[in-house]
Amino acid sequence: MDGITLTRHAAGGGAVVAEIMLDRPPVNALSTSLARALATTCAEIAAEPSVRAVVLSGAPGRAFCAGADLKERAAMTDADIAAQRPVVRAMFGAVLGLPQPAIAAVHGFALGGGCELALSCDLIVADETAVFGLPEVTVGLVPGGGGTQLALRRLGAGRAADLVLTGRKIPVDEAERLGLADRRVPAGHATTAALELAQQIAANSPVAVRAAKQALRHGWAVGLESALDIEDAAWRTAAFSADRREGIAAFAEKRPPTWPTP
Repeated sequence: MDGITLTRHAAGGGAVVAEIMLDRPPVNALSTSLARALATTCAEIAAEPSVRAVVLSGAPGRAFCAGADLKERAAMTDADIAAQRPVVRAMFGAVLGLPQPAIAAVHGFALGGGCELALSCDLIVADETAVFGLPEVTVGLVPGGGGTQLALRRLGAGRAADLVLTGRKIPVDEAERLGLADRRVPAGHATTAALELAQQIAANSPVAVRAAKQALRHGWAVGLESALDIEDAAWRTAAFSADRREGIAAFAEKRPPTWPTP
């Protein structure tokens, strides 16, 4: 598929970790065709019960994703940009809406839309070369892939405003300190570390993991009382499932669980 390489990694017990690689050298810029391809790939993966976790990576080079393809944008009319907008929103929505936990494996530049793709994932693993930024205001734009809202929820109001309103780039050490990068690894190891983390997640109850992700995602934008109701619904989904029965039995019998096939 144009600009996307999809690899399915066996995770044991029939489980799969899907690696979606942005593969558009030299900096994996987000063209209209790549946006369509990524949305299509995410929809495909979302519908596969055997996929227990997803890693979003970038092809080796200078960037995880340097953001929008500005060369393509430069040739666009206002009408072209308006027509592209639903495609771009669908791409970010497809990543954000993955039912499986998604992990961004970031090396090099993650700027603009690239930073927003990382923010759309549940966890961000960054290597020592990673540089994050939302520089849209420096070229007369506003982050439009969820950047303002996702940064706000992840970083808090002041830190999000600092990142969005200055458009500055931040290295991995500051990203880690701010909470933008969840795990920091040596240069060249982001994808390997993200896949290892995905394998760890994939070993857990698929019912419980998906329910927990939904509780985390849907609970962040509502009040505490409503959020606790969301958590209760997630708990009930897991508690009355075959996964819970198998998990408790495996614990009692001191053996690894064999999760029921979805």
